Amino acid sequence: MDLFDAISKRVCKIAVFGLGHVGTTIAGIFADHGFTVVGYDVNGKVVKIVASEKLKLPEKELAEIVNGAVKSGKLSTTLDSSRTVKSCDIIIISVQTPISKKHKPNLAFLRSACKAIGQAIEPGKLIIIESTVPPRTTERVALILENMSGLKCGKDFWLSYCPERLTPGSSATDFVKNEKIIGGIDMHSARLAGHLYSQVVKGKIILTDSLSAEIAKLAENTFRSVNIAFANELALICEQYKVDIQEVIKLANTHPRVNIHMPGCGVGGPCLPKDPYLLLSEVKQNPVRSMIKCSMRLNSFMESHTLSMILFALRRVRKDIGKSRISVLGVTYKKGVSDTRCAPSKFIIQGLLKLGARVNVYDPLSTESFDGTRCAEPYEAIARTDCLVILTDHDEFSSLDLLKVKEIMNEPACIVDGRRKIDPAIAESIGVKYYGIGFGSKNEIV
Repeated sequence: MDLFDAISKRVCKIAVFGLGHVGTTIAGIFADHGFTVVGYDVNGKVVKIVASEKLKLPEKELAEIVNGAVKSGKLSTTLDSSRTVKSCDIIIISVQTPISKKHKPNLAFLRSACKAIGQAIEPGKLIIIESTVPPRTTERVALILENMSGLKCGKDFWLSYCPERLTPGSSATDFVKNEKIIGGIDMHSARLAGHLYSQVVKGKIILTDSLSAEIAKLAENTFRSVNIAFANELALICEQYKVDIQEVIKLANTHPRVNIHMPGCGVGGPCLPKDPYLLLSEVKQNPVRSMIKCSMRLNSFMESHTLSMILFALRRVRKDIGKSRISVLGVTYKKGVSDTRCAPSKFIIQGLLKLGARVNVYDPLSTESFDGTRCAEPYEAIARTDCLVILTDHDEFSSLDLLKVKEIMNEPACIVDGRRKIDPAIAESIGVKYYGIGFGSKNEIV
């Protein structure tokens, strides 16, 4: 039976290299749809947790899918890469591809996975890369696999790049419903990978070449980053003109071809701070200044701007930062997730601590405090503080009882809203000084 027919009958065996959030999602979904899946990771703790049937995730639907697949026997985990490669027909690579402090790609995890696969690969297998990678990485992976195995890509084995398009918090739904880009190193590789994903994906399957797929993936997140940077600059402009960015965006977005994102106190997470740098990693510098790099710098600047806004707010209520207690609500990079990677909260909280402030921290989904004092609920964090700072747009922060907030804070109280979760009119009507990103009432910050 050839691989195409084995996929159709779901009798092929799939290996997933890397059991992070994306890899666990891939493994769980394919197993849930009747495929036999083996999850491999170098981290024994991760392997054990996934295999325990007690995996806990903020996304309950995904946890139920993975735990159910393990219980049914369709999903197992291992630390043995060689046996996994030899026993499986399809290997999906979903390892991390971080960047260095100098914004250069670190592909060590991907190279390690490819070497392990290359040492054990046999003819007739399909390799798929789901990790986000710089352009031309799939072509380089083909060479690694060929050199390690002595086999010929496109003849003895097949290789495709199929980038993930998952939103933390709705990964299981996104994997099944979103359109899927399939970038083959050759057309047969693309068709095989496309046939595999068509077994579980309800969205459109789009076949293309691997290089186009790599750049398209990076372009998606780079577009979002640039759009946010525009919104952030617009917010700074609105602060100077003393108008509200939310009203400006609402009005501008009534135009049928305009969709401005919302500004904020910075950009975090595993994708937006990284993917634009992956896109530019081997691009020759154009004599014209890079709009993408400028956008990244502007997004990073919003962290410093928010910190400056907190200092300004305290001065306006005649308080010294070194003698103040600050309450911070939200440390994750966005609402609905527990992920704190590259979160603006780290820079802002640690900046406040360096300036001598005492900082209370509360987040409903994360135990991280970045060296602040972690609190069990929001009002505990807010009590007896001089300034309330909101750094994540968790829904529960919109329903804070502002009268209670004013009552338990030190007088005079102020709020710095990095995510615009509080109505400034209500805050100021009860005597709380309000400062928000892009809110230009009496805000004189430049």
